[in-house]
Amino acid sequence: MTDRKPIKEGKALENGKPAGTTSWDGSITELGTTMESYYGRPVVKEPVWQPEIPFYFWTGGIAGASSVLHGVARVARNDTLAKRCLYVGTAFDLASPLLLVSDLGRPERFLHMLRMFKVTSPMSVGSWILLLSGGASTTAAVLELLGVLRPLKWAGEVVSFLSGPPLATYTGALVANTSIPVWSEARDELPWVFGLSAAASAGAAAAIVTPTDSAGPARRTAVYGVLAELGLVEYMERKLGFVGEVYKKGEAGRYGRISKLCTAAGAALLARAGARSQAAAVAGGALVLAGELALRWSVFKAGFQSARDPRYTVLPQKERIRQRGGGAR
Repeated sequence: MTDRKPIKEGKALENGKPAGTTSWDGSITELGTTMESYYGRPVVKEPVWQPEIPFYFWTGGIAGASSVLHGVARVARNDTLAKRCLYVGTAFDLASPLLLVSDLGRPERFLHMLRMFKVTSPMSVGSWILLLSGGASTTAAVLELLGVLRPLKWAGEVVSFLSGPPLATYTGALVANTSIPVWSEARDELPWVFGLSAAASAGAAAAIVTPTDSAGPARRTAVYGVLAELGLVEYMERKLGFVGEVYKKGEAGRYGRISKLCTAAGAALLARAGARSQAAAVAGGALVLAGELALRWSVFKAGFQSARDPRYTVLPQKERIRQRGGGAR
């Protein structure tokens, strides 16, 4: 019979003594700690999601935030911007379930997710939000295009506006509700990061398709969304400490650097020249969209990298036990 191997720790030596470094929460722990779990398997399983999911996070965010921007533009009587936001949101609303069904493998699996509504499950709530928001925005867009049934169109716009914020942020709550360390430790920040990313993306998309003289609110949404998002992401990574180092490594780090470069460059271009040049607005908006997609990929890849290394699960647990006075065993 093969012996089971419990989690073990080994210590890297420096001049014959354990090397020291700052731990995940700022306290001192040993550097080079290596851990082996049973049969060399990770403590938590990697996500089973396919590559369609980060694209789904991106399209769903744009759809939700576009609904909000549409409603604000409608109230401000900026009809040109309102119509463009409605059509943009509808396009991404239609793309989102296709990506989700592709990840699930079979269309009926999405229908099975609608068999019940469980308020404590972000996935269950999100499925219904996606259905409600997509149906409302699509109905409103079709009726707007045909110019008929205006009361029904207004009702669709209101439902789409109200369901927009949950659609833009629920995926952040969804990943934070898992056991993946880098996600669960950022449960307070990820929904806001996803929401700000969605706002910046929706503003950028609207700035691309809207004439410059009507796209002012969209440009400001993109620029301010990027600035707030960059600040919050930096805060989140610093707060995560040791656990958040995955955002600096591997694919997560590469996508993170691409995201910051593209969003900052795109926001600067929109702010400086977007009001004068449609070409600049298109280029700036495209850079922001690319950067926000890279952000979703960075978060996605960070989850896989975090799950693979037992340290990111075990060391924070030990630290919490130590802080409660229980001592680490």
